[in-house]
Amino acid sequence: QSFIFQEDQVLSLLGFSRKPRPMPANEVLQEAKKLHKVGDSLEVLADQNPPIEEALTVLSGNVHNTANLLKVVVAMKMGIPAELDTVIH
Repeated sequence: QSFIFQEDQVLSLLGFSRKPRPMPANEVLQEAKKLHKVGDSLEVLADQNPPIEEALTVLSGNVHNTANLLKVVVAMKMGIPAELDTVIH
């Protein structure tokens, strides 16, 4: 069985709306920056702990991906230019 969704339904399921809402972009971008630092710390720990290196490396990648996703959400919702990436990472 397949489902066909309208664009507005998909946007709603993803938490997006066509109506602009105030969003603390700088605060969210700062949290993304903190997450990148956590990911970096996990990478260092991975190098220092061979028995759990693979697990820490995977977790580090997931944390970095989450931080990047936050930046994408801010860019999509607020139209923040990609050049800000160099400022927040």
